[in-house]
Amino acid sequence: MAFESLGEKLQNTFKKLTGKGKVSEKDLKDAMREVRLALLEADVSFKVVKEFEKKVFEKAVGSQVLESLTPGQQIIKIVRDELTELMGGNQSKLTVSPKAPTVYMMVGLQGAGKTTTTAKLGALLKKNGKRPLLVGCDMYRPAAIKQLEVVGSQVGCDVYADYDEKSPVNIAKKAVATCDLSKYDTIILDTAGRLHIDEALMGELVDIKNETHPAEILLVIDAMAGQDAVNVAESFNEQLGIDAIVLTKLDGDTRGGAALSVKAVTGKPIKFAGMGEKLTDLEPFYPDRMASRILGMGDVLSLIDKAQAAIDEKKAIELEKKIKEQSFDLNDYLDQLEQMKNMGPLENMLKLLPGVDSKALKNAKVDEKKMAHIEAIIKSMTNKEREKPEIINHSRKMRIAKGSGTEVSEVNQLLKQFEQMRKMMKMFSDPKKLKKMKFPF
Repeated sequence: MAFESLGEKLQNTFKKLTGKGKVSEKDLKDAMREVRLALLEADVSFKVVKEFEKKVFEKAVGSQVLESLTPGQQIIKIVRDELTELMGGNQSKLTVSPKAPTVYMMVGLQGAGKTTTTAKLGALLKKNGKRPLLVGCDMYRPAAIKQLEVVGSQVGCDVYADYDEKSPVNIAKKAVATCDLSKYDTIILDTAGRLHIDEALMGELVDIKNETHPAEILLVIDAMAGQDAVNVAESFNEQLGIDAIVLTKLDGDTRGGAALSVKAVTGKPIKFAGMGEKLTDLEPFYPDRMASRILGMGDVLSLIDKAQAAIDEKKAIELEKKIKEQSFDLNDYLDQLEQMKNMGPLENMLKLLPGVDSKALKNAKVDEKKMAHIEAIIKSMTNKEREKPEIINHSRKMRIAKGSGTEVSEVNQLLKQFEQMRKMMKMFSDPKKLKKMKFPF
C-alpha cells in the first residue's frame, strides 16, 4: 500500500505526543525533526519538507495548541490539514469542453503506464456516462497501438488506429476531425513516450497540442520513481504546459515522495491515482483522504465509494427482501461473494478502516484459494440444490465435490457455515427474538 513505511513512521512519532498529558515546545521540535526525516526518506523534495515543517510548527505554537487539554490530537489535526493542502487541498475534477468532443492528451515517459492508464481512464469515463474513443498516437514503441486495442476491448472502449499513417500529429488531427459525435463525446490521445525527455519528443507533443486543442493534458508519472518523477513533471510542465497529473503504481509500498511533492513543485493537481493492475483500478485522487490514510485514520469514504461501485442497488433491495422473507439461498450467497471480489482484495479494504494496524495486516492474507473453492462448490450444484441445500445428501455431496475438484469435507463445511448464516439472518429478521438476545454491552 502507498506510503506504508512513511505512515508507520509518522504514526509512531505522533503516538509519543498523544501519550503525553502536556506537550512542550521541545517535544514538538523533536517530533517535527522525526517528521522531517521520515518525509526526506520518503523522497519528498527538501524544499517542500522545510516549508511543511515551518507551517506545522508555526500553527502548533501560534494557536496555543501546546497549552490545550489534547495537544497531541490537535497537532495531528494540523499535520493532516497541512498534508491535505500539500497534495492539493480539494479534489480536482476533469475539465469538460462546452462543445463535443472533449479531448484529453496523455503524456509521459516510456514505462510510466500511459497506454494502460488511457484504457483505465476510458473505463472510468464510460462508467460515468461518457462515450470515449481511445486514439493510438504512439508510432515508435513496437505494438503500442496493438496494446491499446487489446486493453481498449477489455474495457469496452473503441480504439482509433491508423497503421498506414506515420505521423502521430496527423493521426491525432484526423481522429478529432472525423470523430462521429453521435457515437463519441470524448477523445483520449495516447501519445508516445521516451526513456528520457528530449527535443524531438517535446516538439511532437507541442504539435499535437496545437492541432487538437485538448481540454486537458494529463501527465502520467510513476509514483515509484520518487524524486525523479517530480523532476519529470517539472520539465513537462515547463516545456509543454500540463494541466494535471495521474500517479501510477500508487498501490506499491512506494516512498510516496512524488505524491507529496509534485503539486507543490508544479502547481498542478493530481487528478487520478492508479491503485492496482486491474483496468478498473484508477481512482479519483482525494488529498484529504490520502492524508488520513498516511496518518492511520483510515479512509471510510473511499471504502463506501468502492462498496457503492461494486454493489448492485437493485440486487441489494432484492437481498433485503429475501432476508426478511427468510428465502436467502446459495445463489444469493454466490452473488454476494462475487460483489465482494469486485471491491478488490479484502486486506486492502481493511486498511481503509480507521484504527486498523497496517503492521498487523502485513501477514494477514485472505485465502483466495478458499474463496475460489467455495465458488466452485456452489457452481457445481444444480439450481434446485442451491435453492434448497437441505436436499443435498451424501451421494450429491460426492458428485459436487468431484465436479468442483474439492473434498466432501469442504462441501460439508460450506453447508454448515451457510446454515449458521441462515439461522442468524432468521434471528435478525424477527424483532421479538432479537429483543430476547443478551448482548455483552
